[in-house]
Amino acid sequence: MKNILMAFLLILYSAASAQDMKGMKMPMKNMPQKNDGMGRKTISSNQPPRTVRYDLYIADTTVTYGKKTKRAIAVNGQIPMPTLTFTEGDTALIYVHNNLKEETSLHWHGLFLPNKMDGVPFLTQMPIMPNATYVYKFPIVQTGTHWYHSHSMFQEQIGMYGAFILNKRKEWDIPTIPLVISEWTDMKPEEVNRSLKNANDWFAIKKGTTQSYAEAIRSGHFKTKVANEWKRMNAMDVSDVYYDTFLINGKNQNEQPQFKAGNTVRLRIANGGASDYFWLTYAGGKITVVASDGNDVEPVEVDRLIIAASETYDVVVSIPENKSYEFLVTPEDRTKSASLWLGKGEKVPAQKLPKLEYFAGMKMMNDMMDMRGNMIEMKGMKMQNQIMDMNAVMYPESSNIVTLNYGMLRDPKKTTLPNVSWKELKFNLTGNMNRYVWTLDNKTISESDKILIKKGENVRIILFNNSMMRHPMHLHGHDFRVLNEQGENAPLKNVLDIMPMERDTIEFAASEAGGDWFFHCHILYHMMSGMGRVFSYENTAPNPEIPDPKMAQRMLFHDDQAIHPMARIGIESNGSDGEIMLSNTRYRFTAEWRVGFDKEMGYETESHFGRYIGRNQWLFPYIGWDLRKRTVDPMVKNIFGQFLSPADNLFGQSNTKNLRHVFHLGVQYTLPMLVVADASLDHKGNVRFQLRREDIPISERLRFQFMVNTDKEYMAGFRYIVTKYFGLSTHYDSDMGYGAGITLNY
Repeated sequence: MKNILMAFLLILYSAASAQDMKGMKMPMKNMPQKNDGMGRKTISSNQPPRTVRYDLYIADTTVTYGKKTKRAIAVNGQIPMPTLTFTEGDTALIYVHNNLKEETSLHWHGLFLPNKMDGVPFLTQMPIMPNATYVYKFPIVQTGTHWYHSHSMFQEQIGMYGAFILNKRKEWDIPTIPLVISEWTDMKPEEVNRSLKNANDWFAIKKGTTQSYAEAIRSGHFKTKVANEWKRMNAMDVSDVYYDTFLINGKNQNEQPQFKAGNTVRLRIANGGASDYFWLTYAGGKITVVASDGNDVEPVEVDRLIIAASETYDVVVSIPENKSYEFLVTPEDRTKSASLWLGKGEKVPAQKLPKLEYFAGMKMMNDMMDMRGNMIEMKGMKMQNQIMDMNAVMYPESSNIVTLNYGMLRDPKKTTLPNVSWKELKFNLTGNMNRYVWTLDNKTISESDKILIKKGENVRIILFNNSMMRHPMHLHGHDFRVLNEQGENAPLKNVLDIMPMERDTIEFAASEAGGDWFFHCHILYHMMSGMGRVFSYENTAPNPEIPDPKMAQRMLFHDDQAIHPMARIGIESNGSDGEIMLSNTRYRFTAEWRVGFDKEMGYETESHFGRYIGRNQWLFPYIGWDLRKRTVDPMVKNIFGQFLSPADNLFGQSNTKNLRHVFHLGVQYTLPMLVVADASLDHKGNVRFQLRREDIPISERLRFQFMVNTDKEYMAGFRYIVTKYFGLSTHYDSDMGYGAGITLNY
């Protein structure tokens, strides 16, 4: 009876998992068994190499993963996309039918294939247009756990990701489940990107990570907060975006009840998230890591591991008793989680990860960064390969937990490169958190030339992370060695998670026939801001997929050159003030206005157009104009009831603040405490100097701002953030007096 019941459960499992595991080839017990040399039984496939065809139909759909029903993209009616399964030696034949109203593409992450099949629009192919079909065809020359996703716009964020499994001819005989981890936000990803670019802190409010002055005082970290802003840094965070939920194969809670006591299970895990790292922990005991990025490693047992955006890991877990054990997936910011339950019976939950201690992280960052915004390399400390996790100061949990790092990964075979000529490259990973600009050596993709490499040479890349964020750096079409303590057996990967202050070295053989290959940060919003380079093989014949290379290059560069709008409109009892801003990676246009409801108060408007200079973008020279007209008495009272004469400014020049029509040149510079100093000279020779600071975080939702200048003008006010786009505000203006009302933000 027990066997009948088990057979029935397996049938139910097969049916229920058809979408999650479509195309997954489970080992057949009647096939010949062997040993893989590491004590594991294998199944030999008698199936000759064949052409395996998939038809993928891409279409719009709606989902309710969060609190609202929102647009998503499904492939063959499902999210994640179907699991595509091949065997070493097969030929992949994939028909992609674009039923969207927009262009698309598919990139085969981690695969070795002809360059024109790599799936990067405007680099290796033109995008697949609406109502068109594109055929990808390439040989399967490797094995392991990989995945695939859209490389067009922000489509990866809203459903276009799926597992890509390459079985060996002699595959390991163990039950196997492919898992694709992802996130979901009810906000359109374009709006997510715009919010990040405009330094909107709504995500921090939603996550409870604002680190305001009230919170700093309450927790005894006031000096830490002041030191943080003195070094011109914003609040500490480990991830940028607030997500409404997290998914494993499209579900927040995924049940796999077919396993019983004594079973072992291989999980083929791909992080298909657009921007999150995830902690992986298991209630049933140790996690055995057996592969990374599709490449075998000698098995290593750990209590937990962190998987970077776009990384893959194969792990093995055991079912100790006839219970249901939680395999817990927790985003790095520990806001929420997703779960895979293995086995049937009483649920055994994994230990939840406690909330991060952000002020401890802020103090650490203060010590790690100098006044110029550079990371300080600690003497005597070898910061590489995740061995020293600086974020550990924020972890309240026990320090006895064994966590995987790259130093533990050892390839079962030698991975040394051929004895040929070498090309060595060095990159600093750089960025500006406030304006959300991410670069290599302070240059975006559009600001950089292609890096020429020669077929047959070895390429060594030394990376130093001079930013406050982790970056998963991915190389298309190649595996690279991650140089660690394993020497000749250094692991092979195609994604390198590099932590702040780390200096890591990777190397690869330039063995492809030619073409352009993308190297970029796989956090989607970092890549879209320009964090990457293009490696190009010398003497490559023109790519027939790119008929107009110059036009394609302009489109490729468009991502990090895109203009992002922002607007703030205050409507208060004394008048209206606000600004409209258009900006991209380097340039910004801003138009400000103040209009009094009393006609005697008149109006003023000031506009600037300029370019940010420097890695930290603290310097902003500009040109602009200033128009003002008021009819108020020249003798005005200040907040203390004292009369001030606008006859002269603080430089002894005639004060023209009540009537001014001028063009001006100026420069803004961000001082310690994030105060912006602004000095300008107009075409009539008048000089003005101003100090201003906006959005000082008093409490989680309360912000303070002030301004004072040499025209004897000053302002101070508060804004209480109610929603992302709406707030209550009040301020005093030396010219317009006191007012209270609302502020709208976009």
